[in-house]
Amino acid sequence: MEFFNPHLYDLANAELWVAIGLIAFFVIVAVAGVPKLVGGALDAKAAKIQAELDEAARLRAEAEALLAQIRQEKAEAEAQAAEMLKAAEADARRLEEESKVKLEESLARRQQLAERRIAQAEAQASAEVKAAAADLAARAAEQILAARLAGQKSDPMLDAAIAQLGSRLN
Repeated sequence: MEFFNPHLYDLANAELWVAIGLIAFFVIVAVAGVPKLVGGALDAKAAKIQAELDEAARLRAEAEALLAQIRQEKAEAEAQAAEMLKAAEADARRLEEESKVKLEESLARRQQLAERRIAQAEAQASAEVKAAAADLAARAAEQILAARLAGQKSDPMLDAAIAQLGSRLN
């Protein structure tokens, strides 16, 4: 051990002066409060880091709460969209049924109108045929009667039939 060597304590020894300077430096540093300053700076840095960690934890908690709220709003929006879709489908079915009923009613009315028109046309055609037949029969009867009258002057049965012919045809 060099510490017990008497040559170490000689004032001409450079190592002794280095050791004294080092000890003096440490004493000055300790008296000036550098360890407290360094400790305070380290404590301040640790406090700053802790504050940042706390802020990060708070921001994370807020983000998680916001995420949960967004998920809940998404679920509510999806439920509302599903309800709106069901309501729209129900409205579409209801409108389809109403349209079918209206279409059936319209078709029934048109069919009835067509049947009435056909019946009127049939009645009109029948009346026209009857009128044409009556006119044709009247002309034929007139021609027959004219031919008979040309051969004979008067026939009482023929006169009675002619008189009744007009009332029977109308």
